[in-house]
Amino acid sequence: MTAKEWKNKNPKLAKEGNIRDYTDLLHLVILNNLENTNAGYIEEKIPQSERLVRLNHSARRQMEILKNNKNIKELEQLQKQIKD
Repeated sequence: MTAKEWKNKNPKLAKEGNIRDYTDLLHLVILNNLENTNAGYIEEKIPQSERLVRLNHSARRQMEILKNNKNIKELEQLQKQIKD
C-alpha cells in the first residue's frame, strides 16, 4: 500500500500523522531497507518498473526472514513497554 492509498483509507489518522506512525517495527525496518536499496537502484539507473519488481521481491524475502527474528521480537516488546 502506498502512503497516498493509506491516507485515502485513513483520513482521520492521516490528519494526526503518517503511515509510519501507525505501523510496527518490523515494517519500519523493512521500509528503511527498501528505501536504501531503491536509492542504490536509482544511482544504477535501473528503470522504475524493474526497481518495483526487485523491491517487491526484496520486501517479501525480508518479511519471511525477519518476521520470526528474535531481535526484532525483543525490540517490539521493548517498544510496546515504552508505549504503555
